[in-house]
Amino acid sequence: MNIALISHDAKKELMVQFCIAYCGILSRHNLCATGTTGKMVSEATGLTIQKFLSGYQQIAARIACNEVDLLLFFRDPLDPKPHEPNDINLLRLCDMHNIPVATNIATAEVLIHGLERGDLDWRNILNPRY
Repeated sequence: MNIALISHDAKKELMVQFCIAYCGILSRHNLCATGTTGKMVSEATGLTIQKFLSGYQQIAARIACNEVDLLLFFRDPLDPKPHEPNDINLLRLCDMHNIPVATNIATAEVLIHGLERGDLDWRNILNPRY
């Protein structure tokens, strides 16, 4: 599966710790991330991650083309950002394309365990990869 990783500045270390904890599961999937998040996770875990520019545009484009199967987007709810409309648009794209998304570590835990159990295998049926 194609998994995208995004995190606001205040949540980057949490994303790193999450990826360290679930490195074994994540290593069996294709990962992409925004620039700084991808760099930090890759350095801490050794995972291969396709790194995009900072910002969400490239990942949003992949979501719009149905090339992302799962989004882990650790948001900082206490610090509103000027780019918050971009966050909402990204989440809207996930809703439009039925892409499971976690915006906090609690939901990410549920999704990563579901991924391991095969609960998300329906994405492979819906969007077969050649």
